[in-house]
Amino acid sequence: MTDQPKLRWGILGAARINERLLPAILEARNAELLAIASRRPGAAAETLAKYAPNQTGVAIHDRLEPLLDDDRIQAVYLPMANEEHAEWALKAIECGKQVLIEKPMALTVADIEEIEAAARRQGVTVMEGFMYRFHPQHGRVRELLASGLIGDIKFVRTSFSFQMRPARLYRLARDISAGGGAMWDIGCYAVHTARMWFDDAPLAVTAMAQTVESGADISTSGIIDYGGGRRAHFDFSFECTRRSEYEITGTLGTIKCPTVWQLPGDVPEIQWWTEDGRRGEERLKPANHFVLEIEGFSEAVLSGRSPLLSFDDAKANCRVIVAALASAATGKTIQIEPA
Repeated sequence: MTDQPKLRWGILGAARINERLLPAILEARNAELLAIASRRPGAAAETLAKYAPNQTGVAIHDRLEPLLDDDRIQAVYLPMANEEHAEWALKAIECGKQVLIEKPMALTVADIEEIEAAARRQGVTVMEGFMYRFHPQHGRVRELLASGLIGDIKFVRTSFSFQMRPARLYRLARDISAGGGAMWDIGCYAVHTARMWFDDAPLAVTAMAQTVESGADISTSGIIDYGGGRRAHFDFSFECTRRSEYEITGTLGTIKCPTVWQLPGDVPEIQWWTEDGRRGEERLKPANHFVLEIEGFSEAVLSGRSPLLSFDDAKANCRVIVAALASAATGKTIQIEPA
């Protein structure tokens, strides 16, 4: 019996998302955490002590470069500020690291293309970190869709909101163009999930946003036009009650996931109802999609296979986001540039 191969990880940044991802790396069957680094003195040590107080053998750095220069580390998780993702992903790639970039991969399609080109030159795997895509509930939804339960998909609605807490107010301190606001924090989830259920590329987007003094959006809603009467509606906010859901409506019925961006231990539910009066509700086993994301990325690297989420997907999501922001700024419907 052979030991399970493990991808050796480092974490490049002491962001709050480490509350979920640091324990996920430790729990993943095919991953090993070797180091965490931050530019803020003491932040890396504080992060490890807070989220894995009994963990030993993890190197701590108060600079980022020593982690990147460590030849033992094969993969880097990058949870830095949105506007820094492209810069530090490129540095990690040039050091030969595999890179899992916390969403969004970058703020422009051009930056994603630069990351893609660098990854190809270095022969490394890079993926945008949408952990929810690894949750089994979405596979079950696809099974229901394939069964013909709700007919042809016509509309998708995604909603993601919660009341902003003081610890997250930094999200509103920067203009949208600098990576601030709700769109780059939670809106990218709503857009990504809305896109998940249509196979073809979107044609246009119309959006409206509520902004604060810094130029950051605090609430945004929009419609993505797929042609033929098919649309995806998205909304997200830092000033509404908590919502984390999507609905898929077809010619014969509707499927709803009321809790999409799950916390570990949450019991997933899938609800559906049809034109002929049938109704159903399924409860699935809890699943930690943060762990599943780490295991999925690690498996892709170790096996030499492509990761679940591609560069094409990252670029497509960025195109919709950029068009939605342009629509909100101008009050016009924005055509989405084809790939």
